[in-house]
Amino acid sequence: MHYETPQDAEDAYYDALDAGDAVAMDEVWEASDKIACLLPMTPLATGPEVRRLWRAIFEQGARFEIEVRHHLWIENGDLAIHLIEERTGARNDGSPPPAIYGTNVFRLGPDGWRLLLHQNSPAPLPPPGAASSQRTALA
Repeated sequence: MHYETPQDAEDAYYDALDAGDAVAMDEVWEASDKIACLLPMTPLATGPEVRRLWRAIFEQGARFEIEVRHHLWIENGDLAIHLIEERTGARNDGSPPPAIYGTNVFRLGPDGWRLLLHQNSPAPLPPPGAASSQRTALA
């Protein structure tokens, strides 16, 4: 697969998450030992460990339907950094799930744009008394 833009590669990443497709996920990452993935509550995965991590997650039947909001794109030459907010579906009580902040770093190579780094972590809690107004603003 040849991804023409960083956004094409990012879309393919989230499509693979949604489908639980390890082959599609492998395709998004750069073929390099210099890749990394850091998810909450998991050790840092680098190089070939990244592909093993996603295969193990998908083999357990995991699928992720994630809404992505972009906060900042830094794109210069053959490097692109996307700072994003990820949200899953509503909770059982109908309230919005907590935001997860993420960083996706892409590089342009001979075979198009590929993912070098995906990192995400829960967003910090809002200050006391500001919780409802901040959550409404993000929803």
